[in-house]
Amino acid sequence: MDSKIRVLVAKAGLDGHDRGAKVIAAALRDAGMEVIYTGLRQTAEMITEAAVQEDVDVIGISILSGAHMTIFPKILTMMKEKGLDDVLLTGGGIIPEEDIQALKKMGVGQLFTPGALTTEIAIYIKEWRAANPKK
Repeated sequence: MDSKIRVLVAKAGLDGHDRGAKVIAAALRDAGMEVIYTGLRQTAEMITEAAVQEDVDVIGISILSGAHMTIFPKILTMMKEKGLDDVLLTGGGIIPEEDIQALKKMGVGQLFTPGALTTEIAIYIKEWRAANPKK
């Protein structure tokens, strides 16, 4: 495999619970990825700008606030504006199944709900990168 997969893990919006995001960040690091954790209360603009600055392969959003139908589409739009066409937008949190399907149709990758195995998330990211090599 070429270079390490670079993953930006971000907590979007006003949600102040970051234990899950930190667990995911540690698990992805343990799976051999380079992880950048942005911390709490990130805006779509802050997340997208960090993704550009850090030259990441994946943006992982942790969201529990219920604002997923606002935040994910906004990040997707900003990613297109910044030319991040080869970056995966994925994430997880408390997201109803019908919203997961709607977000996937917009171009968001797999979304993980509470109880998802960290190994499942790491495998998904590795398989995505293998199928979508960096340009």
